[in-house]
Amino acid sequence: MGMQNWLVAIAAIAAGSAAPMASAWAAPCVEVEVNGERAPSYDCLTEKLKPTGGGPAGKGESTMSSESIVQRPSNQLGLYNNAATSHRMGNTFGTSVYPQRPATPPPAAPVVPRGQP
Repeated sequence: MGMQNWLVAIAAIAAGSAAPMASAWAAPCVEVEVNGERAPSYDCLTEKLKPTGGGPAGKGESTMSSESIVQRPSNQLGLYNNAATSHRMGNTFGTSVYPQRPATPPPAAPVVPRGQP
């Protein structure tokens, strides 16, 4: 197996092409099976899924469209936000599961007309 890789690399150098040489040196992703469960090499798969240099060069920015979503604040995404939750719960934040509510007003005095016994 190792000798075959060397031969492919030497043939690529002799042909003057760098593309076959890159594929000759690309390490395969190893999957391990333990107790009937497969465990793939996620580092290797991540490297294989990274975009190659075919995109716009020199921009310095990522070409992934999901990056703009990741950069948004959590309250715009509908996720937990400590400041908003603290504001909603009031002074009971961290001490009670019920939000702070104003005190209930005392019951109003019944209206009794003065002139009738």
